Amino acid sequence: MTLRPNIAKMAGYVPGYQPDDVASYIKLNTNENPYPPSPRVIEAILSEVGEGLRRYPDAASRAAREEAGRLYGFDPSWIIMANGSDEVLNNLIRAFAGEGEEIAYVHPSYSYYGTLAEIQGAKVRTFGLSENFEPQGIPENYQGKLFFLTNPNAPLGFCYSQRYIADLAERLSGVLVVDEAYADFADEDSLDLVRSLDNVVVTRTFSKSYSLAGMRLGLAIARPETIAALNKIRDHYNLDRLAQAAATAALRDQEYFRACVAKIRETRAWFTAELVKLGYQVIPSSGNYVFATPPDRDGTRVYQALYERRILVRHFTDPVLSHGLRISIGTPEEMAATVEALTEIGA
Repeated sequence: MTLRPNIAKMAGYVPGYQPDDVASYIKLNTNENPYPPSPRVIEAILSEVGEGLRRYPDAASRAAREEAGRLYGFDPSWIIMANGSDEVLNNLIRAFAGEGEEIAYVHPSYSYYGTLAEIQGAKVRTFGLSENFEPQGIPENYQGKLFFLTNPNAPLGFCYSQRYIADLAERLSGVLVVDEAYADFADEDSLDLVRSLDNVVVTRTFSKSYSLAGMRLGLAIARPETIAALNKIRDHYNLDRLAQAAATAALRDQEYFRACVAKIRETRAWFTAELVKLGYQVIPSSGNYVFATPPDRDGTRVYQALYERRILVRHFTDPVLSHGLRISIGTPEEMAATVEALTEIGA
């Protein structure tokens, strides 16, 4: 198969790009959940379709916040619901970093932090990683207004220890935002740190573990005074009735949630082992993806070869990442097909 002009470059390097006929591809490039949402979520959404849509939603998203509070062990005053976790990240910058003030994050991680900061006129500072994935150069008393820590790291997949995160929080004069978009696939999380340290905020998304990327749902857990500050600047009706119903139902159906997460973790372990057999270097992952480096360290070659075989994965132009690929964990059948393709492509 001959690649169309520039298509391979676009598909790997432009966020959000999809081929016109994406449904015919194995899609492992955006860390979506391969399984559908809970049936209870569908029922809840359908129950809101009708007469109720003429009425405004609950501006406070109380039912969803109460359900999250029961699940995570917090009073609802410690929780805010959001139109995707990106809304929370943006509003944290709006609330705590004025124009010309500094925010920081680790590179590589979620580069959108920098984009959001620049929109608000804040300065951006990044800290690189050592070969052991330890952030380098963070001052003992960092004076920036916000520090974003993606945990598990995306796109690499490794996790920081809770001891490291607690030590980092104590070195910051500002707020530590632990972005836990993928924490449900990991062995531990930072929720206890929110209780014990007053400058820690944890953000979550429903896009990954709850299979609701198309619904745009997120939340943050923090001290009530921080939540109050975020409430002052969020859109009044930031979640519609369908989204609130979906969030509440998803959080309630923990049996379905745990079963989906377990399947993804099991498939992740199998796929990692198969990649290692092929000679790939694979960073142990705590997310629903792996970052894998082919034996010849030519991520572009393997990306293009997979694309020719109608398998979409993520390749980055950043020199720190270009040697490898981030591959989302799909169904066992999709991952088996990917292993077959990689075997055919060769080292």
